[in-house]
Amino acid sequence: MDRLSSEQRSKHMSLIRSKDTKPERKVRSTLHALGYRFRLHNKELPGKPDLVFRARKKVIFVHGCFWHGHGCRGEHYNPKSNTEYWVAKIERNRQRDRQTAALLRRLGWGVATVWECQLRRENSWLRRIQRFLEH
Repeated sequence: MDRLSSEQRSKHMSLIRSKDTKPERKVRSTLHALGYRFRLHNKELPGKPDLVFRARKKVIFVHGCFWHGHGCRGEHYNPKSNTEYWVAKIERNRQRDRQTAALLRRLGWGVATVWECQLRRENSWLRRIQRFLEH
């Protein structure tokens, strides 16, 4: 059973945004402090990647574990109400993510994803992204 009423849940969900999320801001500020320069949410590229490194022809998506169906053991909660809707929605998101990444790769772009749960660990995500950007 959901702890919130339908109205409270609706209000809470409406406040969640797709851009400038806390995980995205953390990745951006960390990479910027290391000297990497990028553009945000390029509408000309499939999926409007969160960070675009045009000179390197690389993009990074910063995904929330719940919204993109990561399945990690961290804070990935299974919905308690309206489960049929949410399971289908998250699966559609996952399918769209796979198609977007495949299309970007066909266009010659390197694609990496940073998951929200990875940002809670030390800096293993950062080492992986630095290798991705430098090669």
